Amino acid sequence: MRFAFSTSPQRTSWSWMKEVWQRADQLEVFESGWTFDHLYPLFGDSTEDCLEGWISLTALLHETARLRGGVLVSGMVYRHPGVLANMASTLDITSGGRLELGVGAGWNQEECDAFGIDLGSMRERFDRFEEGLAVLESLLGNEHTSFEGEYYVLDEAMNNPKPLQRPLPICIGGRGKRRTLPLAARYAHHWNFSGTDLAEFAECRAVLHDSCTAIGRDPGEITCSAIARYDGDDDALRTSLEAFGTAGVDLVIVSIPKSEPPTVIERVAEVIG
Repeated sequence: MRFAFSTSPQRTSWSWMKEVWQRADQLEVFESGWTFDHLYPLFGDSTEDCLEGWISLTALLHETARLRGGVLVSGMVYRHPGVLANMASTLDITSGGRLELGVGAGWNQEECDAFGIDLGSMRERFDRFEEGLAVLESLLGNEHTSFEGEYYVLDEAMNNPKPLQRPLPICIGGRGKRRTLPLAARYAHHWNFSGTDLAEFAECRAVLHDSCTAIGRDPGEITCSAIARYDGDDDALRTSLEAFGTAGVDLVIVSIPKSEPPTVIERVAEVIG
């Protein structure tokens, strides 16, 4: 297995996140770090502080030299895919080719209601996501993009300069068997399982592999990741990692607790190393 870490930019300080990432940059066991894309903090009091995920990631990649990084994951509902493509190309260039482009359909009704964003029905958000992925792929690879859909219309649109990485790695997050996983088979280089049930992970991975086979793609081209939540219990983390390995997880992303000092990243590295 390979390893990464996540520091969602909620209920924390910039100085804490920066130090965690700088310390992780010196630890070869971690290949990447991840933020998230939300306007409100999750899992608790939504009135607490929450930094913006892409701005945080940009600053963190510029405070490090080796780590790859991404947003786990960017909600398509928050930005036009043309804007997202230009953001991604720019950050890949300014970081020296270290960006992982995480994308998802979006789901947080509370945020959307508060900011007047039309999240839409489940069908609508995934129709928009599918269109957005097609637009992203074209803008990242082609000189001009024309597209006419229900949600996006582009007329000879350009996104230049292109990212350093060709192709730019795309991570799709989610566990929907009808829409998300077939879209991951089509567009993704990395699929992130957003749940905690490893039996469900195995079911989703089987759907992903079947979807790859249906379009003639090698499923081995797609990294399959899951998130391990570290709460300070080293033995529990070791047990989780063993279960992840048995389930066939390629990349474990360890969520770092903000209740601990930044040196916790070294403790996690010792456990997984």
